[in-house]
Amino acid sequence: QVQLVESGGGLVQAGGSLRLSCAASGNIISINAMGWYRQAPGKQRELVARVTSGGSTNYADSVKGRFTISRDNAKNTVYLQMNSLKPEDTAVYYCNADRVRAWVPGISINDYWGQGTQVTVSS
Repeated sequence: QVQLVESGGGLVQAGGSLRLSCAASGNIISINAMGWYRQAPGKQRELVARVTSGGSTNYADSVKGRFTISRDNAKNTVYLQMNSLKPEDTAVYYCNADRVRAWVPGISINDYWGQGTQVTVSS
């Protein structure tokens, strides 16, 4: 079974920085894309940033220039460096692994989500 384990959330003042990490474990053969989504209270879950296995990235307009996503394919790990944080960045951040090919046994292809990590930015 594939699992995603996130770390790095916490409380920070506006203007500060945090780095989130997400490691995928299991009998993984390949992962198409990994990304970060967030959900604030009363709002829908939204894409923050995403990176493909080839290194292509895309970001939500609200985080461009402040957040950087990176990925270590050898470790099946994705990172989100968040700088110049704002109170509106406060949310639960979820890691996503898209089209994970794994041996379970037999080859399966599924999407997976982490348990979520809280990021709180105080003003």
